[in-house]
Amino acid sequence: MDKLVTSAAEAIADIPHGATVAVGGFGTSGVPWALVRALRAQGASGLTVVTNNCGVNGAGLAMLLHDHRIERVIASYIGQNKEFARQYLAGEIEVELNPQGTLAERLRAGGAGIAAFYTPTGVGTLVADGGLPRRHGPGGEVVTVSPPKEVRRFTVDGCERDFVLEEGIVTDFALVRAAVADRHGNAIFHAAARNFNPDVAMAGRVTVVEAQKIVEPGMLDPDMVHLSGVFVQRVVEVPEEIIE
Repeated sequence: MDKLVTSAAEAIADIPHGATVAVGGFGTSGVPWALVRALRAQGASGLTVVTNNCGVNGAGLAMLLHDHRIERVIASYIGQNKEFARQYLAGEIEVELNPQGTLAERLRAGGAGIAAFYTPTGVGTLVADGGLPRRHGPGGEVVTVSPPKEVRRFTVDGCERDFVLEEGIVTDFALVRAAVADRHGNAIFHAAARNFNPDVAMAGRVTVVEAQKIVEPGMLDPDMVHLSGVFVQRVVEVPEEIIE
């Protein structure tokens, strides 16, 4: 099935207000810059964004933050994004922090149809016990915290250990950046740009791939494909990766 669309604007035109959107990338590597810019121009607001980090200062998802278009973020890293930190501490945005590997697995599990899974990561911390601040009040006071999660004991390699239950993530839309893709959505990522992108792509009900190059079906070596087209609904060619 040919999934090629003509522009980034066309690819994200139907993302509605209040949608959940997973976005690939790690730092500035593998970020779907063109799709994020198109989403900014499109105007959807009240968004819940699932991503490793919410852009760098003034670039990527940080532009949506600047425009106050994001209501909630599920991420693993605030980092050096000063606007993200400011909005979080000022009570302008809700943040659900996850261990990085847990976030990746939650996305992958959601895409694989797995409702939840147990992991040892976070046991004995606020991740499992609850109490991580999710939203602050205008005075900086904590008004919403994470709830406690189910913890069970399993025997692994002959040793009993505690594991915390984490739920899979499925989003309305997913935006990813690939190096090469064909018209059917099969995609290859370049080096570190692979990062969260395959997991993000799996989690979206509607997944859009922004690719530096589009080739015809059959031109990709099947053994080199990182993302199967079965997870992709739209593909758009964006030859240059422009960071802004």
